[in-house]
Amino acid sequence: MSAPADYTSDCRARVAFEVLANRWDSVVVFTIGAYGPMRPAVLLTRIGGISPKALNEALRRLEYNGLVERRPFRETPPRVDYALTEAGDALLEPMRMMGHWATRYADAVDAAQERFEARRRSPQPTSSASLVKASNPPV
Repeated sequence: MSAPADYTSDCRARVAFEVLANRWDSVVVFTIGAYGPMRPAVLLTRIGGISPKALNEALRRLEYNGLVERRPFRETPPRVDYALTEAGDALLEPMRMMGHWATRYADAVDAAQERFEARRRSPQPTSSASLVKASNPPV
């Protein structure tokens, strides 16, 4: 078990969260992990809901972070596919664990967010000190 000091602002454990912090990056990694190397057009179809631009940006980030590799083929027309690297493949198990956590706690997180937002929207009760100030303006 890690000591609390191991999770400071510059700790290496944060790398895993930072490389998948973008909305689509984990989805792309998980999809390639589930189906194997594939072309961007196939990824678009398998993922659904992602724009070509967002997919391209995710693939570039993942390549930059060493989680996927771009594999060009010398064909006409040119073809490119993307595969997980060893580092990308190693992230699949922790991602599955996060998925199990989300399945178990997503409703609790949603409920907490709703309570928080309701508290923010409701008018704050006025304290008696501010009422006294309002009724006795400074002279």
